[in-house]
Amino acid sequence: MGPVDLPIALPVAPMLAKAVAAVPAQDAVEGGYSYEPKWDGFRCIVLRDGDDVELASRGSKPLTRYFPEMVEAALEHLPERCAVDGEIVVRRGQPGNQRLDWESLSQRIHPAESRVRKLAAETPAELVAFDVLCLGEEDLMREPFTRRRARLEDAMSSLAAGAPVHLTRVTRDRAVAQEWFTTFEGAGLDGVVAKPLRAPYEPGKRTMLKIKHSRTAEAVLVGYRVHKSGSGVGSLLLGMYDDGGNLFNVGGIAAFTDKRRKELVTELDELVVRDESGDVVRGETDRSRFSANKDVSFVRLRPERVVEVKFDQLEGARFRHSAQFLRWRPDRDPRSCTLEQIERPLAYDLDDVLQR
Repeated sequence: MGPVDLPIALPVAPMLAKAVAAVPAQDAVEGGYSYEPKWDGFRCIVLRDGDDVELASRGSKPLTRYFPEMVEAALEHLPERCAVDGEIVVRRGQPGNQRLDWESLSQRIHPAESRVRKLAAETPAELVAFDVLCLGEEDLMREPFTRRRARLEDAMSSLAAGAPVHLTRVTRDRAVAQEWFTTFEGAGLDGVVAKPLRAPYEPGKRTMLKIKHSRTAEAVLVGYRVHKSGSGVGSLLLGMYDDGGNLFNVGGIAAFTDKRRKELVTELDELVVRDESGDVVRGETDRSRFSANKDVSFVRLRPERVVEVKFDQLEGARFRHSAQFLRWRPDRDPRSCTLEQIERPLAYDLDDVLQR
């Protein structure tokens, strides 16, 4: 596979989104907004030049080698020369009850070629396209989104049923977007994106708006990691109880100022678990391919303090991303911090989201 040659400057960074609290009014920007579901996967600009395909990621490393089935899909289903912006996703579940599967998607980034091929067959990825930067010899980046979307729809109009390439849904109706925000979460999506209809494609700029799910919960403090500087609390580790009364890890909080990190060491000292000799008892969190070379040890704390946190999504029994500290809850019994407190979104079939 040779270098990709297209009528746009390469490499190209994806256009980004700024987080806002609510779905904006359609006329809140000149020319109006287009709304679409916010997919929960790997952002990817698919570059195709004849038989050459590159899956360009938001970071510095391309995704091409990790998703060989996506290269094949691009060759079969995308125009011969194009740059298509989209999201690589993986689904799980039985037909009629499917949702996005972030855990399986994240496992696709693996250094071993044999493992890459095995996972490509076991947990095949799909592409959800939502913008186009060029087609043939035509650079579309300076065109407004209305024109880019029309060209993308035309280019993907002949997609066969069951193809692993999809065109995302769009609407100009804010009420519909708000309904999507609620119902599509049941299929694993994490919000809504609003795009100015008149805006050109601006690489690296936060031209779009994103509205993500956010919830609060109470969790028990079970430990802390020392900051990488060697001084202060780097992150707080959180736990919840299951139906059998067992305490399990659900994630952590990491965003603290240097001043607060040092204060927390003193503040939490009375909760530190110590052995008969008075030495601090440490534990280790599970290792993954992302933490293979990292220090996963932590200082154990007696599970007596409850903290209220803000989070976006729950993946299984863990916070998908780091939670945000809101406040201590001295009024809460640690045993009341169970997974049952968190309202789960109603199940919604992924195929119904993809259906146009």
